[in-house]
Amino acid sequence: MPVNEGTIRALRSALAQNPENLDLRKHLGELLLMLGRYPEAEQEFREALTRAPEDPDIKVSLAEVFFQEDKFSEALVIIEALLTQPTPPPGAHRLAAHLYLHSGDMASSETHYRLGLEKDPELYDSNLEERLGIDTDRENPDEDFEEAEEGGSEEEFDSFPAPEDMFLEEGPFRQGLGRDGDAEIENPSLTFADVGGMENLKEEIRMKIIHPLQHPEIFEAYGKKPGGGILMYGPPGCGKTFIARATAGEVKSSFIAIGLQDVLNMYVGESERSLHHLFELARNYAPCVLFFDEVDALAASRSDFRNAATRQVINQFLAELDGITGNNSGVLVLAATNAPWHLDPAFRRPGRFDRQVFVPPPDPGARGEILQIALAGKPADKIDYAKLAKKTEGFSGADLMSVVDIAIEAKLREAMAKGAPSAITTKSLLTSIKDVRPSTREWFNTARNYLLYANQSGIYDAIRDYLER
Repeated sequence: MPVNEGTIRALRSALAQNPENLDLRKHLGELLLMLGRYPEAEQEFREALTRAPEDPDIKVSLAEVFFQEDKFSEALVIIEALLTQPTPPPGAHRLAAHLYLHSGDMASSETHYRLGLEKDPELYDSNLEERLGIDTDRENPDEDFEEAEEGGSEEEFDSFPAPEDMFLEEGPFRQGLGRDGDAEIENPSLTFADVGGMENLKEEIRMKIIHPLQHPEIFEAYGKKPGGGILMYGPPGCGKTFIARATAGEVKSSFIAIGLQDVLNMYVGESERSLHHLFELARNYAPCVLFFDEVDALAASRSDFRNAATRQVINQFLAELDGITGNNSGVLVLAATNAPWHLDPAFRRPGRFDRQVFVPPPDPGARGEILQIALAGKPADKIDYAKLAKKTEGFSGADLMSVVDIAIEAKLREAMAKGAPSAITTKSLLTSIKDVRPSTREWFNTARNYLLYANQSGIYDAIRDYLER
């Protein structure tokens, strides 16, 4: 039957009589997609998804619509969620190949194209292969190996470094802390009094970290030992790093901040040694807050990696959190991420990051407190913090600091012109607010997609509650 408007009308009429017919709705959506009527196709697939929220084929079709509509981030959210499943549909790999190619990630594009092709040879795409510079029809690993055996001379093989030379302890390429280590051990003077708002987060940290240290006998009576981990997630610039330092100051403990560059190393095995060294350092300085910033880079889902070395780093991280390689009593692990959806689910198990706390943008009261802290010690005249708080809805702590910085710069220019300084006023701050856009909006746009397509377990309900308030 040719696809024309009559066909579409007939399908719509049939659906009106039987709206629960999922196969019929999927068929209509596919025809609309084929005809390039993307908004209509999107509507049908969304409707189908409400009736079968776990159907992977519907999700792939909806992602295909998004891709055709140039909604690449929405499409990637769906596809990445599907790729974390034990057996993703082949179409998910094919669409992932196109999405990664569009973003410039040629390696990931080729990987997923090959995975999809292995599962379903009908996914062969000559145009995609040409753009990736591969020829699957020609490739034969056994022939390539034979050619390599025949073509190499002794001199050529001798020119390669011996295996032991590839893992030298010193050299211009050595990165991370390794076994020697030079981690900076801090003793922060910040406390929770320096943190504006975040009362729920503070209470969570008190129960998980502070009270067990200050009242160990009570917690021991219930079999609870000091230690463990809290994962803080939310939009950037909302104070996750700041409150980690304040936690260490609150319990007067040591503090070690870990970045990606402190762990990852190009030499096989060195990243695991660096990670072990950092935990050992924290154990030696216990009580100690060990803070991992942007932890998703170190604890990403292992199913996203085909590289065994990368997966081994993640396994080492899990072993350290479990205390397999040492006693973690008194080691308080805090981690922050802007992308909790990329974390390997194993990190959320009890004894690891078993508390995940959403760190939202500051509420009006917290925004006023942050502005007061930012203006402390600076010339200011009768600031109306309540008014400023109303005008900064959705602003992160970093955005509010930018507001103050812009106002100060304006006053400095004015002082240089007049030859005398003047006080910062509510009016000058309101003027600078106009020059700052809330940086949290883009993050929430991404989070909404995960709420729609990857929140079956309810782990992001805190984001949903915040958006619905």
